[in-house]
Amino acid sequence: MNRSSPDSTTAPTREQDTRTLPADETRTATFGMGCFWGPDARFGAIEGIVRTRVGYAGGTTPNPSYHSLGDHTEVVQVEYDPDKLGYEDLLEVFWTNHDWASTAPKRQYRSVVLAADDDQLAAAERFRDGLEERAGRSVTTNLERLETFTRAEDYHQKYELRSTPVVGDELAARYGDAFVDSTVVARLNGFVAGHGDPSRREALMEGVDLTPTQRSELQRRF
Repeated sequence: MNRSSPDSTTAPTREQDTRTLPADETRTATFGMGCFWGPDARFGAIEGIVRTRVGYAGGTTPNPSYHSLGDHTEVVQVEYDPDKLGYEDLLEVFWTNHDWASTAPKRQYRSVVLAADDDQLAAAERFRDGLEERAGRSVTTNLERLETFTRAEDYHQKYELRSTPVVGDELAARYGDAFVDSTVVARLNGFVAGHGDPSRREALMEGVDLTPTQRSELQRRF
């Protein structure tokens, strides 16, 4: 495919991020599967995922924040290319990468699918029913419609990459406001957490303009 979106001249991987799909050509999926740092990295490493962000959803408390969450849940929201991934593919990742058979100790960390529309809700119901049949036990995951999504504070976004400050801080400074929505940053965030295909990691690294020290630090995390 040869699609493009407005580029950012401050991005260290300018040629790669100019190939990122614009939002009107992607679809969105939202999941709660415990602490949102891990899912953000896991989804970000998947080819076909365009953007990731973490936030709060599933409750009624106005203006939730990390220290005033109310009845909301930590969730990851992903934008994906429907020509490369189906919603069912994301449900597979969701249900195979967290504990869906136990009740979370806090609503903050509950297992929940927040469907964007009736089609997503129906797909989640089919997947849940099939999983219960195969596993022979009940799925505790809540299936709901997404009402609102509040983006979490910046220090929660791309947490794994930010945990490598010599690299994360540099990329955050170069990308500025585009840091969270960058496909390249999403991939790197997943790669430093140990996800993704090694050959894809190396291919991406070839296009990242970093110092030898920064590159070495990333390689150490892979």
